[in-house]
Amino acid sequence: MSWLLETFRTYPSIPIFLTIGLGFWIGKFKFKSFSLGTVTSVLLVGVLVGQMNIPIGAPLKALFFLIFLFAIGYKCGPQFVAALHGQGIKQVIFACVVCVLCLVVTWACAKIMNYNAAIATGLFSGAQTISAVIGVGTDTIGTLHIPDDQKKAWIDLIPVCYAVTYVFGTIGSAWILGNLGPAMLGGLKKVRQQTKELEQQLNHSTLSSDPAYINGNRPISFRAYKVEADHFSTPQTVSQIEEHFQSLGHRLFVERIRSGKDIIAPTPDYQIKLGDEIVLSGRHEYIIEDESWIGKEIDDPALMTFNVEQTKVMVTKKTAGLTVDQLRGKPYMYGVMIKSITRQGGVPIPVLAQTQLMQGDMLTIMGLPQEVSAAAPAIGSEERPTTQTDMVFVSLAIVIGGIIGALTLNLGEVPVSLSTSGGALLAGLFFGWLRTKRPSVGIIPDSSLWLMNNLGLNMFIAVIGIQSGPTFISGIKEVGVMLFVMGIISTSLPLLIAMFLGAKVFKFHPAINLGCCAGGRTTTASLGAVTAALDSSIPAMGYTVCYAIGNTLLILMGVAMVLLFI
Repeated sequence: MSWLLETFRTYPSIPIFLTIGLGFWIGKFKFKSFSLGTVTSVLLVGVLVGQMNIPIGAPLKALFFLIFLFAIGYKCGPQFVAALHGQGIKQVIFACVVCVLCLVVTWACAKIMNYNAAIATGLFSGAQTISAVIGVGTDTIGTLHIPDDQKKAWIDLIPVCYAVTYVFGTIGSAWILGNLGPAMLGGLKKVRQQTKELEQQLNHSTLSSDPAYINGNRPISFRAYKVEADHFSTPQTVSQIEEHFQSLGHRLFVERIRSGKDIIAPTPDYQIKLGDEIVLSGRHEYIIEDESWIGKEIDDPALMTFNVEQTKVMVTKKTAGLTVDQLRGKPYMYGVMIKSITRQGGVPIPVLAQTQLMQGDMLTIMGLPQEVSAAAPAIGSEERPTTQTDMVFVSLAIVIGGIIGALTLNLGEVPVSLSTSGGALLAGLFFGWLRTKRPSVGIIPDSSLWLMNNLGLNMFIAVIGIQSGPTFISGIKEVGVMLFVMGIISTSLPLLIAMFLGAKVFKFHPAINLGCCAGGRTTTASLGAVTAALDSSIPAMGYTVCYAIGNTLLILMGVAMVLLFI
């Protein structure tokens, strides 16, 4: 054991990766719906490993935290800027109100209990489940003109308070929004019914009532049929057939034709007659329904052997603001299906006819190669699969943000700055938005962004846990059980007030209201609880804009929380 201990102290990178590995492993376990989560698990494992008194240099912690904050900003940037430009301004204002409520309620609890800046910051971080506040709070305390021993004691206290309050911050938020929220807004049964009605309203199309736009994850099918129904005793053109489908509310397309031994690419005026074979594309259930109108389904390998392309396209200014219905009515969308929409770096958005597209949304479209190649550039910027990250872009962006954040303004004896961490966050927001204007610059694949986000944060948290390990137990004794109670109040009261304001002042639909509350508080677990309770993805339409605003403001409020107690 002495050899292992000496090895850990000599090579601190080894216990850091041990902490991360065990933390991710423990974070996977659930008891019913309860889970510690990755970040809290990594922190607690770090505390245990830290009992070995392992020295770790400060630059490592700061390095990974900057990477994490840049990734957060980059992911949120497109929706953040688009919202400020008017797409969802009502939700922007609401998110700002939620963040102010979180700050004020936590500040009041800390003042009542006579807490210092470190305890207040840890309380804010855990109760509002915003782990990044640990970092910005630490950075801000590091700039204060106070004795070094007091700085260290305060910095070590922040993760202790975070750990004490985070568990209810996560579980409590999900329970309040997923269970208590619907009850407050009229009852679960009523809110579910209102949500279904909203889905129907948003799915109303001037082109068709195609339920393909209820759930974009359902498969699109290609099926072959023998033309033998009486309807074709008079030959029908491709346009006539597709117009017939349209009159039934079915968005189906004729993709291939076999006439005799020849396989033909369809044109609008081509006439299909008895004995021909055709391939239809569209919703699986509608293609089956139309079997009796056309003829029996057949197995023709040669006719069905053709390429179908599926690709991702980032929405740019060309199509931002259009509804799904308006987009699919464009001539270039002939034969092209929208399979899914994701926003905010991966949050699925319901593909309803009246869903409004935002700059930076990622559409997954599907169709024949020539159809997709015509539609993709008209929609925005096609995202071809890549494994390469533009590291020049990432590095210079963090440098620029860090320099801006390092600028300090002295108000009396209180130094005020964004800190390098706040600068990295703002750089991520700006350069994430910039990429929607210059899609060929600053490419960061989703897998790389996930790694920057998760490894960046958890590497930082692992170091925090190891460094604070020796003083963690004494810190728990110092803060006492009342901190947990203050955490419950700081978590619950802002959400309860926010739901009331969302319903009475902002007049949000109940499902959108709950989604906005989850987003403004940046609690993804709560979004999952709400969507499960309502059996609908509609709340995600309120989550994304509020998340972009909330994630930025709550992190920057970590700086404000420290300064409020100086």
